[in-house]
Amino acid sequence: MTVRMGEMNSFLPGNATRFGAMDPVQGEVLDIFKRTKALLTGHFVLRSGLHSGHFFQCAQVCQHMPEVERLGELLAARLRGVEFTTVLAPAMGGLVIGQEVARQFKKRFIFAEKENDRLVLRRGFTLAPGEKVLVVEDVITRGGRVQECLDIIAQPGGTTAAVAVLVDRSQGQAKFSVPTYSLMEISFPTYPADQLPPELAKLPATKPGS
Repeated sequence: MTVRMGEMNSFLPGNATRFGAMDPVQGEVLDIFKRTKALLTGHFVLRSGLHSGHFFQCAQVCQHMPEVERLGELLAARLRGVEFTTVLAPAMGGLVIGQEVARQFKKRFIFAEKENDRLVLRRGFTLAPGEKVLVVEDVITRGGRVQECLDIIAQPGGTTAAVAVLVDRSQGQAKFSVPTYSLMEISFPTYPADQLPPELAKLPATKPGS
């Protein structure tokens, strides 16, 4: 089960955030992000190219192994019954949580990285025909990197078992051809660069990376 957070009255730093009802797991996940200062406010350019007043900097969480292990446990619980032999994560954002999920399931872990602005397998990583693969990502907005991973799996005739993400902020727009599991589903507003609201436009934009 996931939950959508209601849109903010304002996205300016320092303003309080009001969230909808959450189950205990979602509350715990949000607490982890807040405690590790991974939920940022300001003016951010996301991987998708969209702009937002909020950014999940999962690298902040990934400094702390107890929190990474706990997030992996919670995600693994969502994946009960999903059969796979390999975990594939897109670099950089999916690396740590992808490896942790693979560790907990005792499965093989590989990652895809950019080459000529496109995700590819390098470093001798290969996939076999029929290999069942779980794709793990940290945050999705449009889901472009996840889709690239699905394409990588399909090329040699592999099978994508499912997609697992920590945070889905796509507002239902990221749809894949396989089951998708997330710990949180959040509806923070996002905007094209030429459609920024005045309150966001007056703040300097940063691209913090993933």
